[in-house]
Amino acid sequence: MPAKNWTMSNRYKNILYTVILLLAMFIVYKYRQANSNDETIPMVQFSGKTMGPIVYNVKYFDAKERNFQQEVDSVLKVFNQSLNTYIPSSEISQFNRDTAFIFKLPYFETAVTKSREIFTLTGGAFDPSIGPLINTWGFGYQKQINKDSAVIDSLRQFTGLDKVLYTPGSIRKTDWRVQLDFSASAKGYGVDVVMDLLKNKGIKNAFVEIGGEVNAMGMNLTSQKPWKIGVLDPNSEEINPYFIATLALSDKGMATSGNYFNYHIVDGVKYGHTISPHTGYPIQHSLLSASVLAEDCHTADALATAFMVFGLEKTKAFLQDHSQYDAFLVYSDDQGKLETYATPGIEPSINLVK
Repeated sequence: MPAKNWTMSNRYKNILYTVILLLAMFIVYKYRQANSNDETIPMVQFSGKTMGPIVYNVKYFDAKERNFQQEVDSVLKVFNQSLNTYIPSSEISQFNRDTAFIFKLPYFETAVTKSREIFTLTGGAFDPSIGPLINTWGFGYQKQINKDSAVIDSLRQFTGLDKVLYTPGSIRKTDWRVQLDFSASAKGYGVDVVMDLLKNKGIKNAFVEIGGEVNAMGMNLTSQKPWKIGVLDPNSEEINPYFIATLALSDKGMATSGNYFNYHIVDGVKYGHTISPHTGYPIQHSLLSASVLAEDCHTADALATAFMVFGLEKTKAFLQDHSQYDAFLVYSDDQGKLETYATPGIEPSINLVK
């Protein structure tokens, strides 16, 4: 009788082993099948223009090969009608001419609330009310530079986002001369708007870029790796741009701010386009570019601008206190040599270009 029990036990064990083996083979098969399907999903890509001459690029993987360019162009048209200061009939242009405004289209209200958040977070280093100062330095629609300190001090009297009062659904000015301009964060915000459209269409793996600001979702199924993003070398030229580093990006927004090709040279002095809200003058310090990673590109774009106002050491201190954000900084040392700094969260994903 014990021998029979032993035989029965062996039989059950063999059956169990067989079932486990078949189950494992099935799991491996399904895994390989899933990966194989991923690799054969076609990539759809297209480009266009928005916010005037700015080029956008969209890439995503879709088994149905649907092309959403018409929808993207439509949503960006509404976006511009909300926030483009070069369109006289846009909502922001209407507000700039008046003292109060009730939001009607999407996007303007979110731009205001996000700006208020980053304005407070950065102690006013990010401030979309400095448009008159930007114009005075020749970086807006006004190309003539005016370095008169009296003019700059006068303009500073009616800049400051704290002079724009917000209540859900509307905003108003405490000084009728206040002007808003979201050009320092609009590209990042537009990237998120397009990415949200793709998400609503069921897309899982996508890359959206507008004028250098990006949002990457999932991975590049062609390489089966995160999306690869380049950071321009500050020494590169507009006709010959090249990268100082590349980053692996997935489910994040990334924006880079730096003076790069947008500057004026007056009387032998180079003036970059980043204006300090605190002084009214272009910033002049060792930080040459700031690439910021955040949950959304809107936030990353606004913070990148603030970091250029902060400078190197203050930016490092901010990042230590706000570890939810990552950044890659390029700066010059005392001898003028380019150096880089990366937060621990993204250091492993950065590849410096030799």
